[in-house]
Amino acid sequence: MKYVNADIVFPEELLKEIQKYIHGSMVYIPTPEGQRKKWGENSGSRKHLSLRNETIRQQYIDGATIDELSDQFCLSIDSIKKIIYSKI
Repeated sequence: MKYVNADIVFPEELLKEIQKYIHGSMVYIPTPEGQRKKWGENSGSRKHLSLRNETIRQQYIDGATIDELSDQFCLSIDSIKKIIYSKI
């Protein structure tokens, strides 16, 4: 989240109205519903984890054991099972 000076963004009338309620403090203005991005969309984390999980599933189908996948991807056995059985 980036800090933006209100007197640059808001028209003067709106800024005066906001100052009636709060002044000299930071205010968070959320993104409207429906325009919010899901977790990890901006950073690419969501895509990275999806690719990793698909790799885990494919290696399991190709014969890798759950223990091997757990060691290779530094995940618990339960996490590997959740990934594998979520799509199979």
